[in-house]
Amino acid sequence: MKDIPSSIKKEIEKLTDDINYHNYRYYVLDAPLIADEEYDRLFRRLSDLEGKYEYVLPDSPTRRVGAAPLDKFEKIKHSEAMLSLDNAFSYEEVREFDKRIRRLLDNEREIEYTVEPKYDGLAIELTYRDGILYKASTRGDGYEGEDVTQNIKTINAIPLRIESSDRVPDEIDIRGEIYMNLDEFDKLNRLREDKGEPLFANPRNAAAGSVRQLDPSITASRRLFLAAYGVGVARGITFKGQWDFINWLKKSRFPAPLAVSRVNGIEKVIEEIKKIEEVRKDLPFETDGAVIKVDEFSLQQRLGTKTREPRWAMAFKFKAHQGTTRIKDIRGSVGRTGVITPFAVFEPVRIGGVTVSRSTLHNWDEIKRKEIKIGDTVVVERAGDVIPHVIMVIKEKRTGHEKDFPIPDKCPVCGSDVSREEGEVAVRCVSLYCPAQVQEKIGHFASRGGMDIEGLGEKNVELLYSRGLINNFEDVYRLKIEDLLKLPRFAEKSAQNLIDAIEKSKKTTLAKFLFAIGIIHVGEYAAKLLAKNFERLDDLYHVKREQIGWIKQMGEKISSSVSSFFSDEKNLGTLKTLKSLGLTVTNPDYGAAFKKHLPLEGLTFVITGTIPKSRKEVETFIESEGGHASSSVSRSTDYLIVGNDPGTKLEKARSLGIATISYTDLLKMIDSRTRHPRLF
Repeated sequence: MKDIPSSIKKEIEKLTDDINYHNYRYYVLDAPLIADEEYDRLFRRLSDLEGKYEYVLPDSPTRRVGAAPLDKFEKIKHSEAMLSLDNAFSYEEVREFDKRIRRLLDNEREIEYTVEPKYDGLAIELTYRDGILYKASTRGDGYEGEDVTQNIKTINAIPLRIESSDRVPDEIDIRGEIYMNLDEFDKLNRLREDKGEPLFANPRNAAAGSVRQLDPSITASRRLFLAAYGVGVARGITFKGQWDFINWLKKSRFPAPLAVSRVNGIEKVIEEIKKIEEVRKDLPFETDGAVIKVDEFSLQQRLGTKTREPRWAMAFKFKAHQGTTRIKDIRGSVGRTGVITPFAVFEPVRIGGVTVSRSTLHNWDEIKRKEIKIGDTVVVERAGDVIPHVIMVIKEKRTGHEKDFPIPDKCPVCGSDVSREEGEVAVRCVSLYCPAQVQEKIGHFASRGGMDIEGLGEKNVELLYSRGLINNFEDVYRLKIEDLLKLPRFAEKSAQNLIDAIEKSKKTTLAKFLFAIGIIHVGEYAAKLLAKNFERLDDLYHVKREQIGWIKQMGEKISSSVSSFFSDEKNLGTLKTLKSLGLTVTNPDYGAAFKKHLPLEGLTFVITGTIPKSRKEVETFIESEGGHASSSVSRSTDYLIVGNDPGTKLEKARSLGIATISYTDLLKMIDSRTRHPRLF
């Protein structure tokens, strides 16, 4: 370790404490004390000091990001079983629960209970040793869960260290629920809908899917929360009961359940349940009930457990909010990536205190499955008490005047042709001009992997679009410095820098240009393959899908998408206009496979387990030698590179009869030591 000045150590320690406190204020209390700019400044300063002096505390906020992707989740046994709860669906069942408790305890007096909202998320156990987060695991089967420590550390609402408490245990298992707020859930599903990806059914599935990602960066990209409500094994600390434990959680900066109450007697419990049910429509998260617990831990121990449930706790389940209405119309909305999503327009109906007038129908397969027609009378449910969706059609109320809503052949926004690949649920507008997609497309066009126009990021694209200066790719090359100087955030130098970057981007390669124009399913690798097989951009005009399909590793989806794009006259008009504005596209990659033999040309590789070099480095190397590095095993995989501790990919490869090789075997396949010495 470097010799670190004491003043630097103190500054790092203070920055760590301050940023963790501001995370607590922002993510737990929802009451920030500083602006985002000030937070970013503190974070950058801490990151710079840690990098320079190599001094990083265990609870540093910088440790929340940057973990390497996992190959699989390891199993963790819980020190104490994480049991499920018995359910009650009526107040009479709640009263019966109380009678059983008092009978088992031989107790005439009223029992003290705690009552809290039932969070609908993913059950989690957080293990702290000497105050530092050591392990995190899912509930699993109650006795054994999955190790999700790396992912959990990316969630800002979860403390990496127990602090601000006068009682720090030697070791403690804290149980809780990882959940996603309803607005975040809605935002995530809109993004998935735009990309043609399957939607999460509810916030619980979204939270579970976010935590159970092999790549922690995906978990970090989604805003998740914790409600800590239970304790497992605890050493070096004792609690009188649930109420005492909840108060300790709050003092220790853990997010406790909202509106926890302690009451005496079961009738007071029922009053609290009714209060939670009344306010649940205004809560930012999904709750489907209330949890009732005997407060005193000594009484919990006496009551014990049944096979899989504790005798001292119960969940009261609320009824779902539903209503009946008629579908007046079905329309299509266009997302930022061109996906057209059908939605129903209802005769307004009150459901759970909210007027509902429309609902997504997700996709045409869903319409077909539920046999939904314009004019149908339907049952609508507010999933998560906020997001409405059609549960079923009441076919008995059909009059014979109901109408089908077919898949459109034109975009409802711009009137261009639409495309739907075989086997996909997504229907897309393929136009470069569609107003619903323009900002997203221009941002992608200008990105580093595309035209690499420095200074034309998301915020500037939004600004230029809002002022009517750019409405398509062509307008980017029509911008003048005097246009920019009229806008906020642009001074003489920044305006000139952007104009220079735009001018520089006019000279590009075919591979970069094909990626930049945002053809559906065409990523950087597919763009490079096209460039190797087509000499000029003009050679792709009106290309047939069969011409694309003969290229190895070009499947039906890509072939269809490329053909649709280059058959659209508006798209071709845009490409010709770009050329007239000075765009020059060269193709140094054309015929590379034939001009110079590449040892891995046409082969697809997948990696599993730990190998001597970083996975990213080896994947880049494979592609530089003509191969394709994929993340998943399929019938098109040629070789599985197997390292130490391989995961389930090895089993799948064996079941498909795919050849397995070692990292050393890969090197033997390539006679190129002088060109790539860093890998050897």
